[in-house]
Amino acid sequence: MRQKPEIIASTTIAQTRLFRIEQLDLRFANGVNVQYERLMGSPSGAVLIVPLLDAHTVLLIREYAAGMHRYELALPKGRIETGESLLDAANREIMEEIGYGAHQLQHIHSLTIAPGYVNHTTHIVLAQKLYPQRSTGDEPEEIEVVPWRLDRLQDLLGQAECTEARSIAALFIVRDRLQRDSS
Repeated sequence: MRQKPEIIASTTIAQTRLFRIEQLDLRFANGVNVQYERLMGSPSGAVLIVPLLDAHTVLLIREYAAGMHRYELALPKGRIETGESLLDAANREIMEEIGYGAHQLQHIHSLTIAPGYVNHTTHIVLAQKLYPQRSTGDEPEEIEVVPWRLDRLQDLLGQAECTEARSIAALFIVRDRLQRDSS
């Protein structure tokens, strides 16, 4: 296994309420010194929840995605608050976004996006045995809930508004896991 580079210096070069851009001065094992910049996300990461209404139906949400300036069809998600467990964060987020809580929550997998530049982890949580429970969140408008059958994931990929890679990966990971567990 390769030796990780030594961090010589770390400097914050920009910061917003959500992100921090950090410059790293690194020294690699071969003596080469370089500077990298990375986007630092929430220290606890985020949750992406796959809420199953029944064994065949997932609840997606259609909400405004400011980065793309359009509405996106994806899974419920949100930041893990300081001191909050990832399962508690997942349950809170689905109560806020889809109006359900879950009696059964299971961490399935963790994903990163662009790990060469972004320090952020998203934890995929499977939510089952749902029950109606609405909590107020920080969403500026009501989120549309869209039931979708797991056996129609290929059709979902044909939807122009479904491009969020974490959601797509999570849906296929959970679908395959459920198929494997049932056989």
